[in-house]
Amino acid sequence: MEGINHVDITHLKSGEVNLGTSIMAVRFEGGVVIGADTRTTTGSYIANRVTDKLTHIHDRIYCCRSGSAADTQAVADIVHQHAQVYAAVYGERPPVATAAAMFEKLCYQNKDQLSAGIIVAGWDKEKGGSVYNIPLGGGTFEQPWAIGGSGSTYVYGYCDATYREGWGEAETIEFVKNTLALAMSRDGSSGGCIRMCVITEHKVERHFVPGNELPRFWEGKEVLGFAASAKMIAAVAA
Repeated sequence: MEGINHVDITHLKSGEVNLGTSIMAVRFEGGVVIGADTRTTTGSYIANRVTDKLTHIHDRIYCCRSGSAADTQAVADIVHQHAQVYAAVYGERPPVATAAAMFEKLCYQNKDQLSAGIIVAGWDKEKGGSVYNIPLGGGTFEQPWAIGGSGSTYVYGYCDATYREGWGEAETIEFVKNTLALAMSRDGSSGGCIRMCVITEHKVERHFVPGNELPRFWEGKEVLGFAASAKMIAAVAA
C-alpha cells in the first residue's frame, strides 16, 4: 500500500496519445467558423488520421482541442456536463463566455497535470458569435480569431496579413480552410483532412475537406531543381 497516494504524472504521460494539431476559430458577422486537421499522433506514429477535434459542448458551443487527447477529452466532458446542468437550472443555453470560464478554471487549477490547449467558440444571444482562446496553463483571451496547436506557429503571419473585419460566412470558411491547409503542409504533426463547423443563431453546419481536395500552394519544386531537371531530361531524350 506504500505510495498508493502518490501518482507519478511523468511516468503516466510517457508515450501518450497526442493530438499534434492545427486548430482554429474565426468570428464573422452572424457567427463563428471553427476548424481543425484530423491527425492524431503517438510519437512519430499516426494513431488516427481522421480524428474529430471539434467537440460539442452545447447546442451552439463547440471547442477545438490540442495537446493530450486524454486530457482534452476529459476536460471537455466535464464542461459539457456543467453546460447541461446550466441549461436545466436556468432554462436557457449557457453563454459562450461561461463555457470558456469553465475551461479556464479547470486548465488553470490543474496546469501541472494537464497538457491542454483549447479554443472555445459559439453563438449566444448576449454577444452573437465569439471566440475564446485558453492556452496551456489556463487564461482566457477573447479574440476575433484564434489559432492553436503545433501547426499554428507556421501561419501567424498569414493570418495577420489576410484576416479582415466584417467578413461574411463564405469568406471566413475560405480563410479557415486555406490557413489550416498551409499549417498542415509545414507541420509534420498535422495532416489528414480538414473538418470545419459553422455556428450561427439558426444552424450548426459541418464541412469536410478530404485530403485529396485540400487547397494547394507553392511546394518548392523550383528550389529542388525539378523544373530544370525535367527540361534537361527532355532535351537529352530529344
